Amino acid sequence: MNNIDTALAIWMLPLQPVLAHPSATLMTSSTLSSADTGDIFSSAFLLGDIGAPFVIGLSVGYFAKKMLRIALFIGGAAVVILFLGEYLGITTISNTHLENVASTATQAAKSSGDFLIHRLSGISSKGVSGAAGFFVGFKIG
Repeated sequence: MNNIDTALAIWMLPLQPVLAHPSATLMTSSTLSSADTGDIFSSAFLLGDIGAPFVIGLSVGYFAKKMLRIALFIGGAAVVILFLGEYLGITTISNTHLENVASTATQAAKSSGDFLIHRLSGISSKGVSGAAGFFVGFKIG
């Protein structure tokens, strides 16, 4: 044994009981496939029809909220730059055009949100789990 092997063996010594622990087993696919398809409280039904669509909706809702915040930040910065340009006499801004752009952006955000909710509703058999996950993710995002 050389010095590197000795150092590695000493370093791995505390990890050996953890790696060999009998409770450190992996879940097999037989635990999910053994459930009866008619049982609504089975792990296969809950994971496939309720849990997974909820997690997908949660992640999409969280992402949508973060992207909305970034878009609002960039849009606000653009408006402030336009106001600064108007103050310095570089450009002129029409209030009606600014309101039209804001209403168009609002309509685009609303249609995007409606699309995401409609798409998430089609993931599971009932459609409620994905949409609920989206709203929870949007709330915590």
